[in-house]
Amino acid sequence: MSETFTETATLHLGDAPIRDRPVGRSIRRGLLNRCPNCGEGRMFGRFLKVNDSCAVCEEALHHHRADDFPPYIVVTIVGHLVLGGFMMTEMLVALSNWQHLAIWVPITILGSLALMQPVKGGVVGLQWALRMHGFGGHEDRPEDELPSQDRA
Repeated sequence: MSETFTETATLHLGDAPIRDRPVGRSIRRGLLNRCPNCGEGRMFGRFLKVNDSCAVCEEALHHHRADDFPPYIVVTIVGHLVLGGFMMTEMLVALSNWQHLAIWVPITILGSLALMQPVKGGVVGLQWALRMHGFGGHEDRPEDELPSQDRA
């Protein structure tokens, strides 16, 4: 049984109704602080507080469960950039420890703060596109629950 995949092949996960939710577009809209559904409404009401629903299309956004994943991504990105910058600076210029601290600590803090909201928006957009955590119209079902066993 041979099946050929084309560029227009679509991946449908679970029993969710088929509807176009491109992952890349949804993540991009989240990175830009926009609703992953319409791309018009603002995703965040405050710095990291996701609005319960989009003001434009009324898409429910309260289902998200971004939790610890955005900070993990931010730490990975900022850590690689700061470490690479530190190592390049150390190779080119002889600086004292205090000078390095004066340069790299503020860059680390500001970079982390600047990336946190866009990364969280991207994660919420990813969850929306993949219909995770209630975005698909059904409640989360624990995958690790064992079926009940009749021990009669």
